[in-house]
Amino acid sequence: MRKFKISSILNKRLGFFGLLTLLLWAKSIFAYLFEFNLGIESLMQYFILFINPFATTMFLLSIALYIRRPKAAYRTMIVIYALATLLLFSNVVYYREFTDFITINTMLGAGKVASGLGESAIRLFRPYDFIFMIDILILPILLWKKIIKEEERPVRARMALAVTALSVMIFSGNLFLAEADRTGLLTRTFSRDYLVKYLGINAFTVYDGVQTYRTNQVKAEASANDLTDVEAYVNEHYAAPNADYYGLADGRNVITIHLESFQQFLIDYKLKDENGVEHEVTPFINSIYHENSTFSFDNFFHQVKAGKTSDAETLMETSLFGLNQGSLFTQLGSENTFQAAPSILNQTKGYTSAAFHGNSGNFWNRTETYKNLGYDYFFDSSYYDVNDDNSFQYGLHDKPFFNQSVQYLEHLQQPFYSKFIAVTNHYPYSQLTGDEAGFPMANTSDETINGYFATANYLDKAVEEFFTYLKETGLYDNSIIVMYGDHYGISESRNPDLAELVGKTSDTWTNYDNAQMQRVPYMIHVPGQTNGGINHTYGGEVDALPTLLHLLGVDTSKYIQMGQDLLSPENDQLVAFRNGDYMTPEYTSYSGSVYSNSNGQMILEPDDELQQQLDTWELAVDKQLSTSDDINNGDLLRFYTESGLEPIDSSQYNYKDSVSKMEQIESDLGAESTSIFSKNGGKTTQSLYSTKTFQQYQQENGSSETSDNAEE
Repeated sequence: MRKFKISSILNKRLGFFGLLTLLLWAKSIFAYLFEFNLGIESLMQYFILFINPFATTMFLLSIALYIRRPKAAYRTMIVIYALATLLLFSNVVYYREFTDFITINTMLGAGKVASGLGESAIRLFRPYDFIFMIDILILPILLWKKIIKEEERPVRARMALAVTALSVMIFSGNLFLAEADRTGLLTRTFSRDYLVKYLGINAFTVYDGVQTYRTNQVKAEASANDLTDVEAYVNEHYAAPNADYYGLADGRNVITIHLESFQQFLIDYKLKDENGVEHEVTPFINSIYHENSTFSFDNFFHQVKAGKTSDAETLMETSLFGLNQGSLFTQLGSENTFQAAPSILNQTKGYTSAAFHGNSGNFWNRTETYKNLGYDYFFDSSYYDVNDDNSFQYGLHDKPFFNQSVQYLEHLQQPFYSKFIAVTNHYPYSQLTGDEAGFPMANTSDETINGYFATANYLDKAVEEFFTYLKETGLYDNSIIVMYGDHYGISESRNPDLAELVGKTSDTWTNYDNAQMQRVPYMIHVPGQTNGGINHTYGGEVDALPTLLHLLGVDTSKYIQMGQDLLSPENDQLVAFRNGDYMTPEYTSYSGSVYSNSNGQMILEPDDELQQQLDTWELAVDKQLSTSDDINNGDLLRFYTESGLEPIDSSQYNYKDSVSKMEQIESDLGAESTSIFSKNGGKTTQSLYSTKTFQQYQQENGSSETSDNAEE
C-alpha cells in the first residue's frame, strides 16, 4: 500500500517536482556539511543552512510547472535539475582546490582556472562523487521505462503560481533570518562563505552575477578620457616629500603589522582593576610609539566603511578609498588594475612581497585581490597549524600566528615587503582561556568593552615576541616596521558605555567624541635613526602609502594616489571620512554638525568667513572621494601609463606550494640568495623564536600583572 502511494505521488508532476527538490536539497546539505568549511557557529545558522536550498530550488523548478505539454515540462525539470546539480558539484570540486566558490568572473575565465589546476585536476575527484551525478542518469531512465510515469494533465496555473510564491516567501524568510544573524550580509559581502552559508549556492551565483554586471557596466563605459580630471586632481593635490626624510629607509625590508581593531586611546592606557590597581594594556607597543626611532602620528584616523579591514588594506596599500557600499576587495579586487605597494616596490626597488594571515584566503576575497596588488606570496590558514585550541572564528591567535609565520618569512629574498594581519583583538573580544587568561577585564555593562583590553594586551605581547625574533635574526636592523590600527574596535553605539573609562561621562558624550574616537595608531619604526618622535599632523590611512614610499626613496609624483605624505610640509591636513565627514586641526565635521576642536562645542552659527572655509573643505572632501570612486569603479588605472609601472597579469600568480617555490629560488641563487635562511648557513631560524603564555610571563615576573607597579 505504501509503495503504491509513493509511486502514485511520483507519477504526479508536483510529486516529481517534490522529488527533485528533496534530492537537490540533500545534495546541498551534504556539500555544506562535508565539503565546504562554512564555519557554522550556532543553532540559528544550522537552521538557516538547512532551509536555504529549498527556496531557490523550488523557484527554478517551478518554471517547468507552467509548461502544459508533459514531455516538455518533464524535460525542462530534468534540465534545470541537472544544471543546478552541475553548479553545486562544480563548486564542490573548485572548493577542494581553491577553498572558494565559483564566481561569474571565474566562469568567464574558466581557461585560467583549468590552467591553474593542470594535471592535478583529476585528483580533486573523490570516489563518492557519484552521489552528486548518478541520479541525473537514473531519472531519465525511470521516465523512459515508465517506472515514473509522466502525468498528462498539466498543473493548473494557479497552483504553479502558488508554488512560485511559496518559494519567494521562503526566500524572504531566509533572507530576514540571515540579515538578523549577520547584519549587512548583502551590502558588506565580506566573505563568499557567508553568502553561501546563509543564502545557498544558487542565490550566491545570482547575486554575484548582478554585482558583476553592475561593475562591468560602469567599467565598460569608462575610457582613457576619464583620466584627464583624475590626473589634474592628483597633480594639484600632490605633496612633495620632505628632503630631510626622503630615502631615509632606502633598501630596507618593510614589515607591516596590522593591529586589528586597535584604537589610539589604547596607547599609554592603564586599566584599573577591581582593587584600583592600574595595568598598562600595551606596554611594548607604547615603548615603540615613544622611541625616537619611530615616526608616530597621534592625529591619524581610519577611513574605512563597510569593507572594514579590507578597506584599510585598500587605503594603506593603494592610497585609494574603499567603496561607499560594500568591500572593494570583494566587488572589484578580482579584476581591477592597481598601483599597490607590493608591485611598486618590486618594479622600482626589486622587492619580494608576502602577506601572512591565519584565516581563510577567500575571506574578503584576499586570494584574488592580492594577486592584482602584486603580492608574490600569500600564506593563509592553509599554511598554518590551526586547531580549536589556538584559534577562534576569525583565525589563528596572534602568538601562534607570528610564531608559525617565521618558517615562511625566513625564506623570503631581501629586500622584502611583508604584511602580517593579526586577529585576536577582533570583535567580540572574547575572554581568553587557559594559561592566556589573567589580564583584568574592564567593569562596564558591556561585555564587548570589558574584553577589549585583555585581547589588546595579548596582541601587545605577541608583537613583542615577534620583535624579539627579528632582533635575534638580524632582520630588525635592516628593516622598518610599520604598525597601524585598521579601524575602530568599540563602535559608536557602545561609546557611551566606554565613556567613563576614557575620562568622559555617558550623559555628556556627543558626536564630537565619536569623531575623536576614530583615531588609530600609525607608526613607522626605523631602527638606528633618531629623527622620529610623535608627529601631530592630521592625516588618515589614505596618506600612508606616499609617506612610506618617500621614506624608501621612491618618487611618487607620477603615481595616482589620493593621499599626501604625512611628513611633507605641503600636507593639507584635511582628513576625509568615507561618508563625507571630515577632520582638520581646528574643526570637526561629523554627522551634519561642526565642532570646534579647541573645546568640543558645536558651532551652531558659523560666521561668513568660517562658513566659506567649511564649504571649501566640504568640496575638497567630495572631490577626493569622488575621484577615488571614479578610479575604482571605472578601473581607470588600466589606461594609465605615465607611472612607468607594468600592469600585473594575475594569472601568473599562484599561492599554492609557495614554500617549494621559495626554496627553489634559494637553490637557484646559491650564494647570491639573500634570505635569512640562506644567510644563516641554510639552517632554519625557528628556534630563535620564543613564545610563552600570559601565566608563564607572570611567573617569570613574580607578579600578578604584566605591567605591575604602574604607580611608580
